[in-house]
Amino acid sequence: MNLSNLDLEAAAQAAAGNWKTFECHAWYRANDLTDADNWCVVFTHHRDSGLLDQSNAVAIKAALDTFTTGKNPDLAAEHHDHWMCGWMEGFSIRVFKRGRITTAFRRWHELAQRLDRCSVLDEEDYSRREYEATLQNLPDAARRLCQDYDLPEGWEPLVYDWLSDNDDRAVENRDDRGGYPSEDQLRAAFDALRYGQATLCGA
Repeated sequence: MNLSNLDLEAAAQAAAGNWKTFECHAWYRANDLTDADNWCVVFTHHRDSGLLDQSNAVAIKAALDTFTTGKNPDLAAEHHDHWMCGWMEGFSIRVFKRGRITTAFRRWHELAQRLDRCSVLDEEDYSRREYEATLQNLPDAARRLCQDYDLPEGWEPLVYDWLSDNDDRAVENRDDRGGYPSEDQLRAAFDALRYGQATLCGA
């Protein structure tokens, strides 16, 4: 159920005790709590998450960290190993305390609704991740061209900048894993940057 589509009261009622419906794994921390029925478990990302979920997970953690402190905090970080996706991370959140909706759950619900309106919580962080992922992809994308060009050390940012200025489609985020230019696009960049003919593989 997408709790962000519900108003706060309805979302809280639906979320409390949601861990009881889990089919693929169990929430063992419930055994340590006297009010486990008042808690929910939400996940933000997993081992195979793309850049967007990774970025949003960091933003959500920063927004909720304040609720993890104190003697009896209303929120705790969760890391669950999972047979299908390796691991999942998120939070357990106390939804009700003394019959009232906690500030921690209110804040999480606000963030969930923000994500419904705009998929990116931190544009700067997400853009940085796209850029860094593209730089990491460039050597793999150019692996068959290394015999043709003498690529200098640290060529990746220079090629990224040229492509961004001259063929921005080459560095567009693909499948939320960063840009991955074609060999033709890389050849155009290498030629324009005057990377000479290689005498050996410069990968």
